[in-house]
Amino acid sequence: MSVEDSYLVGTSATDLLGETIGRNLARTAARFPDSDALISVHQGIRLTYAAFHAAVEETARGLLALGIEQGERVGIWSPNRAEWAVLQYATAKVGAILVNVNPSYRSSELGYVLKQSGTRHLVLAAGYRGADYLSLLEEAAREIGPLSTAIVLDDRAPNAAAERSITWQEMIEAGASVTPDALRAREAVLQFDDPINIQYTSGTTGFPKGATLSHHNILNNGRLIGERCRYTEADRVCIPVPLYHCFGMVLGNLACTTHGAAIVYPSEGFDPVAALAAVQAERCTSLYGVPTMFIAELGHSRFAEFDLSSLRTGIMAGSPCPIDLMNRVRSQMHMPEVTIAYGMTETSPVAFQTSVDDPVDKRVETVGRIHPFVEAKVVDPDTGRVLPRDMPGELLIRGYLVMLGYWENEPATRTSIDAARWMHTGDQAAIDTDGYCKIVGRIKDMVIRGGENIYPREVEEFLYQHPAISEVQVIGVPDARYGEELCAWVRVNEGQQVTREELRAWCKGRVAAFKIPRYWKLTDSFPITVTGKIQKYKMREQSICELGL
Repeated sequence: MSVEDSYLVGTSATDLLGETIGRNLARTAARFPDSDALISVHQGIRLTYAAFHAAVEETARGLLALGIEQGERVGIWSPNRAEWAVLQYATAKVGAILVNVNPSYRSSELGYVLKQSGTRHLVLAAGYRGADYLSLLEEAAREIGPLSTAIVLDDRAPNAAAERSITWQEMIEAGASVTPDALRAREAVLQFDDPINIQYTSGTTGFPKGATLSHHNILNNGRLIGERCRYTEADRVCIPVPLYHCFGMVLGNLACTTHGAAIVYPSEGFDPVAALAAVQAERCTSLYGVPTMFIAELGHSRFAEFDLSSLRTGIMAGSPCPIDLMNRVRSQMHMPEVTIAYGMTETSPVAFQTSVDDPVDKRVETVGRIHPFVEAKVVDPDTGRVLPRDMPGELLIRGYLVMLGYWENEPATRTSIDAARWMHTGDQAAIDTDGYCKIVGRIKDMVIRGGENIYPREVEEFLYQHPAISEVQVIGVPDARYGEELCAWVRVNEGQQVTREELRAWCKGRVAAFKIPRYWKLTDSFPITVTGKIQKYKMREQSICELGL
């Protein structure tokens, strides 16, 4: 193959880790027992590595006391809290598969995820941002049946939603009956290729699918992300991004614990002032966020009040970063070594990342170079042939980081991962002669709103439940704040009427707020091809023009 072909392979002077997440945490705790491991600012919790590891083991024994077996699914439905991280590592210790539930989900979405994953045990907060999780769980349970166990992080427990309802503290107390030797015995049978995490993503087609990830996938990806950021035990990483997503639990938690760095949660959900205050108070050296978060921080009226001089690096990911924003983050936020990361849930997630010493133009115009132990190629999406450098095509990824597959969905797995184990990202990219990757578009029809992946078909299927809607098509349109917003084209049943305001109001409380279209177009027709296929690109062009975007 010519050196000018768009094929890359990442190399490294170090080896991949061949161990479980629990074993790796134990090694880190032994090396840095007195160093800060986890600081949850809004909860007033501060744990050293010795204390964090002890809390993880205590929780793992609690899970064993509940009878949770290796391979069983344990859901977590909560905003960012210390318990989230403790459970992440505790489930890894006992070989249970952690199922991440989006804190924005409502009853129908919650029920779908619990049923599809076969989750019978759920750890949940009592509520978040006005949503009563306990009531929503009971509503979901009426559709899918009661869970085996509901473990509430707060003092309240649900009634009919589970056969056994306890608080987090009651689970911890139950763990006292399980000996440390019993936990060691469970850990001894675990393998690093075992599935350990299911994250729901809209992927490339249809309803959310559970990307199934192993210890090996996410432990090594977290470690290599930290290497690219040059983390050591002296680093303190502010993580305002959600833990239910790979950004929080892999780029955040695992990048820290593989290096002995401190994890800092400023708030339950993103709040620009809380993030800035945490950086100042905890002397953070690294700050994470999607572009919209950095925009909110830089644009806040109190921005100048905070001392950010301790910062040196961070990660911006989730959606394309405007060049001007990158320059402002580097200069005004004292983050000269900020990096850009690219990936997808199905690749654990990071495949490309800029380095702290990359030229400025490469750090603002590309997503960096290939990660160690990862292969990438750019192909013609129609023929599958590798393209020359600088020619855009579909980006394919292969290596240790590719997920095991979609949970209980072999057809979707085969569609996304080919026979040679290449993950088809659906993203249009070009690789330059220096090996830097530039994402130039998306072949797939996913919308990314403020770092949230939204597949239009899922929203369309939901909207079809409205009695007045005859046909609906959902597209993404540009937005200065969130990168993209949803726009729904709706054809109403003959003889019926409905307003945009009525449609928007009908959605509220039934589906996550970020999936509710911002723009609505009532129409009698859709642009189609001669074979009758909807031309969404024409809808997008027309909407952009009509909305003045």
